[in-house]
Amino acid sequence: MVHLIVHLVEDAKRGGPVQYRWMYPIERYLGKLKSYVRNKAQAEGSIAEGYLAEECLTFCSRYLDGIETVFNRLRRVDDEPSIGSCTVSTLFPPIGKAVGGFTYFTLSEKEKLQAHRHVLTNSAIVDPFLQEFRDTIRRQLRNRRRQSSLIDKRVHREFVDWFSRRVRILGHC
Repeated sequence: MVHLIVHLVEDAKRGGPVQYRWMYPIERYLGKLKSYVRNKAQAEGSIAEGYLAEECLTFCSRYLDGIETVFNRLRRVDDEPSIGSCTVSTLFPPIGKAVGGFTYFTLSEKEKLQAHRHVLTNSAIVDPFLQEFRDTIRRQLRNRRRQSSLIDKRVHREFVDWFSRRVRILGHC
């Protein structure tokens, strides 16, 4: 089995990318055509008839209003924003809808802090504040070495509390 890897490299060099010589899509299409056969005595006619019927249905279903078709059916996972729903926050827009059951669980204080830190440090809205905090740390460390790892550690430890204070100050102005 290990010897096969040597030949795969040679095969890729000779044949180029696999998608240009792969037979899987063709085999799938032939299987679909084979499913159209209803009369084994006249297989070609059955395939032509089935193909024509499917093409006609596809064409017509694109122009029918008020009837659920393959082209206007709701997807299984609905991630489109709800039109007309009130948007409380632009940070977490209400998209999608509930599918199936749900469970509640509680986070420990450490997990809450980690989740809070992750959301804050990965939100575009908070980026200016994160940059401001990094600049503050750089000014504080002006006489010492300003290693990026030291700055990252301080951001990791202190940013959540600093951001909370900063937002409160901005809210009172």
